Amino acid sequence: MTDATTRFDLAELTPRERYKLLSSAIVPRPIALVVTRSPQGHHNAAPYSFFNVLSEDPAIVALGLQVNAAGEHKDTANNIAREKEFVINLVDDALADRMNICAVDLPPEESEIDAAGLTIAASSMVGTGRIVESPIALECREVQTLKFSPRRNIVLGEVLCVHVREGLVDPQTLNVDIDNYEPLGRLFASLYSRQSTRFSMPRMSLEEWRDRAGTD
Repeated sequence: MTDATTRFDLAELTPRERYKLLSSAIVPRPIALVVTRSPQGHHNAAPYSFFNVLSEDPAIVALGLQVNAAGEHKDTANNIAREKEFVINLVDDALADRMNICAVDLPPEESEIDAAGLTIAASSMVGTGRIVESPIALECREVQTLKFSPRRNIVLGEVLCVHVREGLVDPQTLNVDIDNYEPLGRLFASLYSRQSTRFSMPRMSLEEWRDRAGTD
């Protein structure tokens, strides 16, 4: 196969150009609707797609937090730094529009939770509440925040407890009912993806691969 590629040296790109290239290439990404608490105890909700699970032992998730246009850390980063906890609410198709409302830059005195018509319920192991409308909520405790630059922090959080919508996960096998789980994926710019087309591709053993390849 011919190696026909265009080379991009990231050292020659601006941070904005790097973001555009990387966020467009690494897709789809899950969306974390992150709930944190203000100093006054009010709940804040903000969507992040620089997010994923990295480990199960311990159970670790990562959030990429960026400053706002004024170069200041957003409420989510400030609240996590102070409270040392947060709740990740995963976004499905039914939650898409309300997730987008939470991305609006509302004044400090206005709540994204109220604007989006979301419901906060008490968590089990952290003081920060979770979103009832979310199919899956992860109660997290901050483990470490890596400060890579004045503009970018990466928060590592340990998942302490998981809340799952009734009927979505078999409590005995922990298998997800994939026909009833419709996670939303982030692409880039204003593009998102639905997980409507799926296929199964079991991992092959060495023997199975050799049989298929016709090798000994």
